[in-house]
Amino acid sequence: MNRPRDLGVLLDMAERQRDDAARALARMRQERRAAQGQMDQLHAYTRDAEQRWQQRATVGVSPTLLATHRQFMLKLEEAIAFQSNVLQQLDDRIARQEGHLLEAERHLATLQRVQQRWQREWQQHQQRVEQKANDEMAATLHRRRHHPHA
Repeated sequence: MNRPRDLGVLLDMAERQRDDAARALARMRQERRAAQGQMDQLHAYTRDAEQRWQQRATVGVSPTLLATHRQFMLKLEEAIAFQSNVLQQLDDRIARQEGHLLEAERHLATLQRVQQRWQREWQQHQQRVEQKANDEMAATLHRRRHHPHA
């Protein structure tokens, strides 16, 4: 039996792919946290604007001011809808990247198992060769002791 092939280069490449996938996922999650922070700010700004409007409305407002407020609130709603879309796209990308990472981890684990199996088979082969050599040496010694002139 020949010495087992070394999967070192393939293992290194698989580890790099796994690490790259993990880094990409971490970047996407960071981007998602930042986008969620922007969404939270938009919601907070909307609440603040509504509270200010309610306070101002108690003393009366002009039709122009009312129209301006409605237009402003529509712009905020559009920004929130846009940001919701951004978050959904990021969630989708994160889910895909998690799949890529899982696949890279599986590939690496498969290569590691193959390498380990080859190493085990090689060691077992070496042990059998060594045992055979020991058995032959013992048989030779036994023949010499019991049949010195043969």
